[in-house]
Amino acid sequence: MATALAFAVTSPVAPLAPLELQRRELRPHDVLIEISFCGVCHSDLHQARNEWGHSSYPMVPGHEIVGEVRQLGSAVTRFALGDRVGVGCMVDSCAECGPCRAGQEQFCERGAAFTYNGTEMDRRTPTYGGYSTHIVVQEHFVLRVPAALELARAAPLLCAGITTYSPLVRWGTGPGTRVAVVGLGGLGHVAVKLARALGAEVSVLSTSPNKREDAARLGAQAFELTATPEAFRRLRGRFDVVLDTVSAVHDYDPYLRLLRPGGTMAVVGIPPEPVRLRAGSLIGGNRVLAGSSIGGLAETQRMLEFCAAHGVLADIELIPASRLNEAYERLAKNDVKYRFVVDLASLHARRGAAPEPASAQK
Repeated sequence: MATALAFAVTSPVAPLAPLELQRRELRPHDVLIEISFCGVCHSDLHQARNEWGHSSYPMVPGHEIVGEVRQLGSAVTRFALGDRVGVGCMVDSCAECGPCRAGQEQFCERGAAFTYNGTEMDRRTPTYGGYSTHIVVQEHFVLRVPAALELARAAPLLCAGITTYSPLVRWGTGPGTRVAVVGLGGLGHVAVKLARALGAEVSVLSTSPNKREDAARLGAQAFELTATPEAFRRLRGRFDVVLDTVSAVHDYDPYLRLLRPGGTMAVVGIPPEPVRLRAGSLIGGNRVLAGSSIGGLAETQRMLEFCAAHGVLADIELIPASRLNEAYERLAKNDVKYRFVVDLASLHARRGAAPEPASAQK
C-alpha cells in the first residue's frame, strides 16, 4: 500500500486538516498517480459542509485531479510511467450495463464510484479525493492530459470543463449559433471560452455589472445585465442555446423566453430549492429545458483534446494546501476568479514529517 498525505474534513463544521491514509495495493488494471494539482470545485464546499445531506466522514474532497503516473498494475496497457494524466468525478463503474457500454459511465445503472464522498463498487470501501499526494485509480477512468495544456490550469477542466462542454456540444453549438451563458463563475467562465472555440456568438447574462470586463476578456461578444425586465424583453427570441450555470434560486421562465423556436436551455447549476416553471414557456416556441451532468470518459478525453487544440484553460488562483480553509471561506462568498487550484507540492514535501493525524484506508 502507498501512504498518502491528504487534507480532510471530519465533520460538517471541522476545518480541513492533514490526514494520513493508505491507498490500496495496485490491482492488475490500476494506476498510481502522484497528484500535482487539484481544482477546488464548489461541490467540494457543499459536500464538506454536508449541505446536500449525504456526506460521510472523514472526507478528502477533490475531483479535478492532474499529475503523473508513478506505478502501473501488471495488466495496464494504456499508460506508461511519467505520463501526464487526470482524474475527474468518477473512479470506477460496473462496465457491464447499457450506459457503461455506451460510454456514459456517469449513468452506470449500479451507480458509478465517485472520486470522493462515495464508495468503490464493493459499496463498502470509501473513496477519497484529490486533496492528496497520491491516488490509485482503475486505468479506464484515467485521462491523458495533452502536453499543450498547462497542468495546473487544466485541472478544472476535469469537472468544470466537461460539465459545460457536454451540453454545448449536445445541443449543437457551432458557427452560426448564438449562445447565452448565464452566470460568470467557475463553470461560466470556462463555458464562454468553450462556446467561442466551438464557433458560436457568445453573450454573458449576469446580474453583476462588474463582470462586464471579464466577460469581454474571456471572449464574450456581448454582456447583458439581467437585473431589469427590460433586458429580457430586448433579448427575447435571440439565442439557440442558453447555458444556465447559476446555483442560486432564480426564475427559469424569463431565460426560456430568450430562446429561438426549438432552442434549448441547458441547466448545469443546482439551486438548493425546487424551481417553479410555466408550461407556456416551453410550449410557446417548442423550447427545450434540459439538465446536463458530466460526460463519460470518452467525451471527457475529447474535451481535453479540444481544449488543447484551441488553447482553452481555466483562469485559476494557485494556492498551497495550507490555504484551503481560507479558499473555502472565499469560495462561499464567490470571491475567486475563477477557480482555486491546490498545488500539492507542500504536501509532497511534508510526507513522512506530518504530525500524528488520524488514519484512514482506501
